[in-house]
Amino acid sequence: MIARVRAGEPEAYAELVRAHTGIALRAAAALGAGSDAEDVVQQAFVKAYCALGRFRDDMAFRPWLLSIVANETRNTVRAAMRRYTLADREAALVEAEPVIPESADPAVATLESERRGVLAAALEKLSEEHRLVVTYRYLLEMDERETAQALGWPRGTVKSRLNRALRKLERLLPDFRPREGGERRE
Repeated sequence: MIARVRAGEPEAYAELVRAHTGIALRAAAALGAGSDAEDVVQQAFVKAYCALGRFRDDMAFRPWLLSIVANETRNTVRAAMRRYTLADREAALVEAEPVIPESADPAVATLESERRGVLAAALEKLSEEHRLVVTYRYLLEMDERETAQALGWPRGTVKSRLNRALRKLERLLPDFRPREGGERRE
């Protein structure tokens, strides 16, 4: 598809935008863009389009785009002097994609909302690099290779920082217990 865009086919880039807008919005929201998430994503797509000449064909588009989204989000948040609170981030993340189906039991929905709030508060206490690696790997569901590409880190760095971040989260969330198969749950 990138080759089609480079060849001057505008509909090809529109297809890329449609295919990646959802995850780009979730990334911007999860990284703190708040109500500016749509603007951040729009600017990221413009920058990505302008930088397509530098895009390497051996790379995947999604992690490359998400690294641009992360940089745009960082710039937006810095320019706004960190005016967004944790509650604003949580609200933006919830608005970006409903986590709980509308048909869910209200008690279950309340419990899930509380868990997300506790997790968001714990994530805020992590360093930026640890928060980024957890966000990309688990909240955006990127695999290790994509996470490394999006963050511009070697895979070994992703593994070690993720390991350290998860250990810190375990200390911050004492009720976090490993599930069978190595998955974590509250």
